[in-house]
Amino acid sequence: MKITLVRGDITAERVDAVVNAANSSLLGGGGVDGAIHRRGGPAILEECRKLRASHYGGGLPTGQAVATTAGELPARWVIHTVGPVYSPTEDRADLLASCYRESLRVADDLGAASVAFPAVSAGIYGWPMDDAARIAVGTVRATPAKVADVRFVLFTSDACAAFERAVGEG
Repeated sequence: MKITLVRGDITAERVDAVVNAANSSLLGGGGVDGAIHRRGGPAILEECRKLRASHYGGGLPTGQAVATTAGELPARWVIHTVGPVYSPTEDRADLLASCYRESLRVADDLGAASVAFPAVSAGIYGWPMDDAARIAVGTVRATPAKVADVRFVLFTSDACAAFERAVGEG
């Protein structure tokens, strides 16, 4: 598996699957989630509503992942995963790692060869970027998957620097 870092907009990535740092409602939100829903168009929300009605009435559990169409994005699928909110008093690293493992499992199930990840939970959910990067890179490296190309698509130079450090540690 090849891991690359890209500074840019995840909604512009030409990959088989884009991972969405979703909220449990699957109905869109802010940050990456809002950008994916806006750029991908109504087809993503329509499939999310169907998934919610048929399987996830109470919301997608934290650490789990599910796929929908990518709508108008240049990807084939969106893999929605719900990251944990950071807590300085509770170790939730396993839940964050699960987001990456489950997203790769869904990507394998879809037959995706390339996947673009954001820094899950490192935005509004408050996870410290260096720790989020270490967990993300370490989990992706340790997860057996058929995916050949994993990209971490990061919006800021600080996020890129944190992921560069994490990639350099392995």
